[in-house]
Amino acid sequence: MKEKIALFGAGGKMGVRLARNLKKSDYQVAHVEVSQVGQQRLKDEVGVECVSTEVALDNVKVVILAVPDTLIGKIAAEITPRLPAGTMVMTLDAAAPFAGHLPNRSDLVYFVAHPCHPPIFNDEQTTEGRRDFFGGGAARQSITSALMQGSDADFDLGEDIAKVIYAPILRSYRLTVEQMALLEPGLSETVCATLLQVMRDAMDETVRRGVPAEAARDFLLGHMNILGAVIFNEIPGAFSDACNKAIQFGKPRLMRDDWIKVFDHDEIAESIRRIT
Repeated sequence: MKEKIALFGAGGKMGVRLARNLKKSDYQVAHVEVSQVGQQRLKDEVGVECVSTEVALDNVKVVILAVPDTLIGKIAAEITPRLPAGTMVMTLDAAAPFAGHLPNRSDLVYFVAHPCHPPIFNDEQTTEGRRDFFGGGAARQSITSALMQGSDADFDLGEDIAKVIYAPILRSYRLTVEQMALLEPGLSETVCATLLQVMRDAMDETVRRGVPAEAARDFLLGHMNILGAVIFNEIPGAFSDACNKAIQFGKPRLMRDDWIKVFDHDEIAESIRRIT
């Protein structure tokens, strides 16, 4: 058997996903969940029982905090005094570590691992794989990892666990916590999620103006597919003059001139402050 892992928040949506994949591995896992609903979910969906915090932390090597960002600081402060030097604390998002919510324990290992989720352009061969939009199930996805403090050997352990909990894996990237913060919330949420919501709002507006809803949805998603393939170099191609002119005049109509500042350190820090 491999190292012992204490999985906090094991009965939550993310926790159950992790517990299911960890059950397939050689790691010893102790599951911690305060909610009775979560405890029952974990029992029904994964077939494992929860234990107390004391039992989970006994002889533990890695603690995974599969809990909301707003609780990471509180839970970390409660459990870290009980952890011996060399124990790894793993979070699933860079927000709380970036914001300084992990206790000042230089003798602990702090590791962050976050999934990229299955890409839009993929070669999944099964229906289950093509319908696995989140990842960690049937579809391959890439992962990002950051060693906030610790040794290269600690990174190897953290990455190995990350590959288990987010399996099946496409690629694995080693980043810094700051780089992960640029990716989320910066790239994925502030930019991508916002612009996708704008596209959805725009689609709804065309429906309000009389276009049949199914036609509007098929038209938009189809164009997202081909336009995205060209923009992200999935296929060779170029836009028509008409499309290029639409972009030239549409971008300043939709976007502020200084929108790129969402990636400035202070903007990222403020976004993470709101999240955590």
